[in-house]
Amino acid sequence: MAKKKTKPRVAVLGAGSWGSTVAHLIARNGHPVLLWCRRKEQAQEVHNRHTNERYLGDLKLSENISATHVLAEAVGGASLLFIIVPAKAFRSVCAEAAPFIEPDQLVVHGTKGLEHQSFKRMSQIIAEESCARQIGVLSGPNIAREICMDLPAGVVIASRFPRVQKVVEEFVISERMRVYANKDVVGVEMAGALKNIVAIGAGIISELGLGENVRSLLITRGLSEMARIGVALGADPMTFSGVAGMGDLIVTCMSPHSRNFRVGVALAQGKKLDKYLKELGMVAEGVHTAGIAWDMAQQHGIDAPLVACMCKLLEGSYSVPEAIAHLMRLSSRHDIDQALR
Repeated sequence: MAKKKTKPRVAVLGAGSWGSTVAHLIARNGHPVLLWCRRKEQAQEVHNRHTNERYLGDLKLSENISATHVLAEAVGGASLLFIIVPAKAFRSVCAEAAPFIEPDQLVVHGTKGLEHQSFKRMSQIIAEESCARQIGVLSGPNIAREICMDLPAGVVIASRFPRVQKVVEEFVISERMRVYANKDVVGVEMAGALKNIVAIGAGIISELGLGENVRSLLITRGLSEMARIGVALGADPMTFSGVAGMGDLIVTCMSPHSRNFRVGVALAQGKKLDKYLKELGMVAEGVHTAGIAWDMAQQHGIDAPLVACMCKLLEGSYSVPEAIAHLMRLSSRHDIDQALR
């Protein structure tokens, strides 16, 4: 199925909205990209029609994208490999891809979530399941549809390896895409995962018409909890004030295109969570991350009342009005965490 004329230097595993968008972003810069789709029918659609209607509607993808449903074909020969699949499927995809990954390949993920029970980040899973060591994470305020529409945006590439930062920048940067480098892999990964929990709360606030004052309060207190949890795991607190932290948090809490924001809207409308997630047809990582983050906070003795409240709301222990009332009744506390100074 894949075109044979030019062997791709870049492969993307995962043809959801963000995986398809990363493939499109790189292909639009003139680089051939091979996109791996789990379903053969989806691969045929991307390859032949240059669309991915389930995730991106009628938006056209670059003709520099080829597609395949054969994992070995996608991974083999790619000097730069992106893995962008839901957190729940991440380890299994890495294990399937591992036999075809070479030690000199650069492997970058774009998944904003954490593994259930193990609490592990996606970069840790890549290292455990494969021989890859030059690993990075692509993150930032990235609404997929806007990027596919060629609207200006920015991303962060975090890696301990300067080569990974440099190569990713070369493929991604353009007149419409800014690229920022960061060495703090832990901070960038934790920021990307935790901001989704806050975005669910922002969707609730928006739908109930509670005003911009309280949304601003939610964002800032959510950022504080994100930083507390991240720092406990070894992150640089400054990362949370950057593009991958505050930048991504703002757009996820403001945009109606954000899946997690839309989950909050649905909850405020009284919809059942399981039913709405089926209706959404895409993964909203914040739903799964909330419980993981709360378990992590308790394990490390971290004060995280917003995360705890969102966890109870999503598991059904709180109704929306009860969750709001609980947060507003919390005892007063210092504005700036001393531990983050």
